[in-house]
Amino acid sequence: MRIIPAIDIINGKCVRLSKGDYATQKIYNENPLEVAKMFESHGVKHLHLVDLDGAKASHIVNYKVLETIASKTNLNIDFGGGLKSDEDLKIAFESGANQITGGSIAVKNSDTFKSWLQKFGANKIILGADALDEKVAVSGWLEESNEELIPFIQNYMKEGVSYVICTDISKDGMLQGPSFELYQKIINTVPNIKLIASGGISTYDELPRLAEMGCEGTIVGKAIYEHKISMKQLENYILNK
Repeated sequence: MRIIPAIDIINGKCVRLSKGDYATQKIYNENPLEVAKMFESHGVKHLHLVDLDGAKASHIVNYKVLETIASKTNLNIDFGGGLKSDEDLKIAFESGANQITGGSIAVKNSDTFKSWLQKFGANKIILGADALDEKVAVSGWLEESNEELIPFIQNYMKEGVSYVICTDISKDGMLQGPSFELYQKIINTVPNIKLIASGGISTYDELPRLAEMGCEGTIVGKAIYEHKISMKQLENYILNK
């Protein structure tokens, strides 16, 4: 299972939110590149970079941060937050993203999202399926849609999606453990899914459990910044898997 640390960006700074609430933002570092280089120095190969300003604005905003990290590290970056147009995608890929994550767009404009899948392929486009009570949430989690989570994922798997990031919003940033039951349900219901678990990771012991369940990757955020999981633990996990 891949370990994918997260950097969330507001005003060019590395922040974390609780349950996606912008009012709860806490700045952890003024310099996201510093954080990315620290991850890389511990053997991390993947990074989940989220443009929270972009998620609110519904277009890419912090692409300069992406460009800086991509040009000054060897990290494989998946980038998300407010990507709505072909132009947004062009900027993201030209700025160094290896993959992009589309969440709201997949709900609100499925034709555009499907066209991205056809144009760039399933290895480049990740479906962001973020949910509250198994209903998909959109617009930086500021809105809940009527889409049921599992049918939503199943429909896009039929369209060729293979990578899915699923965040249980009620768990995100709370450091109370991830949604094991929800992920097990998804893995059992949707064959061949490359499921990336996100939200609520709080201790190292949760990682092997997610791997055993069949998660392809796990995004770790606040647990790193609040020193609940040490970089040494993550380094050992990456080296020994």
